[in-house]
Amino acid sequence: MAEHHVVYRQKGRFAAWPANYGAWIWDREVLAVFAVGSKGSQGKLHARDKNRPFPPLQARSLDGGCTWTIEAFDAVIPGGESLSADEHLSPRLKTRTHFQGLALPPPPSPVNFLDPETIVMAARTGLGGDAISWFYVSRNRGKRWEGPYAFSGLMKEGIAARTDIVALSAERALFMLTRAKADGTEGETCCAQTCDGARSFRVIGTPVGNPDGYAIMPASAMLADGSILTVLRCGRSVDDPGWLEAYRSPDGGHTWHRTGTVVDSTGRGGNPPSLTMSAEGRLFLVYGVRARPFGVRLKTSADGGETWSSEQIIRSDGHLPDLGYVRSMLRSDGKLVCVYYFNEAGERYIAASIVDTNGLV
Repeated sequence: MAEHHVVYRQKGRFAAWPANYGAWIWDREVLAVFAVGSKGSQGKLHARDKNRPFPPLQARSLDGGCTWTIEAFDAVIPGGESLSADEHLSPRLKTRTHFQGLALPPPPSPVNFLDPETIVMAARTGLGGDAISWFYVSRNRGKRWEGPYAFSGLMKEGIAARTDIVALSAERALFMLTRAKADGTEGETCCAQTCDGARSFRVIGTPVGNPDGYAIMPASAMLADGSILTVLRCGRSVDDPGWLEAYRSPDGGHTWHRTGTVVDSTGRGGNPPSLTMSAEGRLFLVYGVRARPFGVRLKTSADGGETWSSEQIIRSDGHLPDLGYVRSMLRSDGKLVCVYYFNEAGERYIAASIVDTNGLV
C-alpha cells in the first residue's frame, strides 16, 4: 500500500512535529518544515532534552517525496531560536520568556492566497492563555520567508496557531486556529477571517466552544458545495486516549455543526489529523496512532465526510507512541505524500510515506 522514506534522521537527535509547522506540494516538489532538538530521557510520552533548543529546519523533495534535501529555515524567530516548541523547553529557553516588548507588523503587501507560489506558515510560543502567535509568508515556495507578521485584530495572547488555511479568494481566507479556553487552558478552535490578504483578521465562529477537555489542531477543506469541513484533535489529557471529530460550516465559517466522531481512538494523548481532498472531491484523512500497533493510519470519504471508510494502515512498525503529527499532500498522479515523525525506540526522525490511493476503498 505504501513505500516509506527517510526525510531527516541523525543519531541522538529528536526531529518531530511537522503538523505544528506545515508542508506544501507543487506537482513533484514537496516542502516540509519541522523542529530538531536533542534526544533526552524518556518522559510520559516524549524523550526530548528540554535544556537544548528546538530550532526549525525544512526539507525539500524534487521527486515527489522519495529523496530529500535539508535546508535552513531562514526567517527571524522572535524572542529565541526555537519555533513553536515552548512546551518542550525549559523556562530559560522558551521563546515566550524573551518575547516581551516585541511588536510585530502586518505584511507590507497583501498575501495572494490563490498564487500557487505563495505559502503561509503559522507559528506560536506555547499552548495556554499567554501564548503569542504570528505567521510567515513565502512567495517563492519557501526559498525565502518574510515575517514574522502579526495576526492583527486578534487578541494578543491566547492564540496557539498552527497552519490550517482555507483560501476563499485572492485576498480572503479562513485561518483555523487553536486558542485557549476561558480558564486559560488549551484549548478550543476558532475560525478567523481575513479579507485583505492577511493584513487584518477577525474571529467569525468556532466549531466547538469551551469543550470538555480540548478540541484543537484543526485540519480543514472546502467541499464542492462551498461548505467547510474541519476535523479536530480531541482529548482530555496525555494519559487518556484521544479521538478525532468532524464539524461542518455551511456559511463560510460563521456557524458550525458536529457531523460525528471520525476516529474513535488515536491512542494515549492523541494525535492531530491531516485532511487532503482530491480534485474529484475525495477526502483523505491521515493521522498517527499512539496505541499498539503504533503507526500511521488513513480513512477516506467519497461523500464530503458524511461517511468514512474503515481504518487502513499506512505503517504499524513504530516501537513507541512518540510519533505522528502528519502533514499529507496529493501528487498530480494521485499518490498521497505523508510526512510525519517516527521512531524505532532510538532517535526520533522525520519520515515520508507515499501511498497509492488508487487501491484504496
